[in-house]
Amino acid sequence: MKAGLFLLLLVICTLPAEAQCAMCRAVLESEQSGTAAKGINNGIMYLMVFPYLLVGTVGYLVYRNRQKIVR
Repeated sequence: MKAGLFLLLLVICTLPAEAQCAMCRAVLESEQSGTAAKGINNGIMYLMVFPYLLVGTVGYLVYRNRQKIVR
């Protein structure tokens, strides 16, 4: 129960982050409008979510199976 609450709080209380490689940053900073930079940042964040979902799902399944064994 506590692990589920912690995971829920972790997902809800996230802060927006921006990440780019040095080469992408140099190219995108030269653009005036900044729309491409926002698109790149959104794509990076989108791709970053899936490993966390995968690890979280596997962790939850292991937790649930261990709880069944204990009972």
